[in-house]
Amino acid sequence: MKITSALRAAKRAPVLQVAKTGVAIALSWFLAGLLLQVEMPIFAAIATLLVVAPSVNQSLMKGVERSLGVVLGVVIAIIGTFVLGTETWAVMIAILVAMGVAWLVRASPGVTNQMVISAMLVIALGQGSFDYSLLRIVETVIGALVGIGVNMLIVPPVLVGPAREKMADLGSETAATMVRLADALVATHTPGQLQGLMIEARLLRPMRDAAAKAIEDGYESLMLNPRRSKHRAELEEMKRVLDEVLSPIGTQVLGMTRAYFDHYTDSLAEEPAAHDIADQLDRAAHDVRLVVHEADINPEPMTSMIPALTEPLELRPPRGGNWILIGALMEDLRRIRMGLVKDEAD
Repeated sequence: MKITSALRAAKRAPVLQVAKTGVAIALSWFLAGLLLQVEMPIFAAIATLLVVAPSVNQSLMKGVERSLGVVLGVVIAIIGTFVLGTETWAVMIAILVAMGVAWLVRASPGVTNQMVISAMLVIALGQGSFDYSLLRIVETVIGALVGIGVNMLIVPPVLVGPAREKMADLGSETAATMVRLADALVATHTPGQLQGLMIEARLLRPMRDAAAKAIEDGYESLMLNPRRSKHRAELEEMKRVLDEVLSPIGTQVLGMTRAYFDHYTDSLAEEPAAHDIADQLDRAAHDVRLVVHEADINPEPMTSMIPALTEPLELRPPRGGNWILIGALMEDLRRIRMGLVKDEAD
């Protein structure tokens, strides 16, 4: 791994996030200095820097986390000063004690880091003074409150857009996988082509997981967000489409591709039933795109707004030894149809 890749992020933070953090730090610095009459309210600035998060919910949790860490760290510093004094080695002992206490209570990394930093700075800079310690606690709380407030007031980030993009990608890839399988059913293939078909089908799993994670992030971004009522219905519809349509259909399509890969024979391309199933897969792919379009996940215009799955497939008896594969494909196709045709699902 190159050093530059380890030190650089995959992408830049949004400009709005950087601007909000800068505004929040400046405001907390000014406010803490004005209220507490201190020249360098470093604790307030640090708290604000760490609290301004991508979502209001995360911001609130970080505010509680940092404030609790400071309180515990200051308490350790006061007790350490009373017992050990303010010698240089007392700072090291206070750091070790803070780490030990955090480990015993299973504190989060944020609380642990804040405990250690606060204990160290209170002894090193404030000589364990109670007044200094109390000021640092109040200063940190001011910084955390300012960070939370600014994150709520300056266009809180709503992560509905990324969820919509992931769902649109999943819907498009699900339909594309069905079309590829339909094309494969009516042609002969080399082992390498079959392997490629299987590899492409397996891409549906990570795409489904990415869509689910994006929806979860979207819900989290709406918690304690003033604009949550406007976007919650969108996320609920995306989650319904994912859970009731795309996820089950993706499972069935992957199973169909696996069965085709395992039981493929060149004679299958001449099987009338294979051509019938291929036609149904093409129709089902259209209807998958239609579901995604109607859910406002993908606003691109459809060539046809009429569902393509109209009449159930009447299967003709397969020839030769292909009846096992045809039967397996038909069962998965039946389940796909149930997920797309509401009347039959009901």
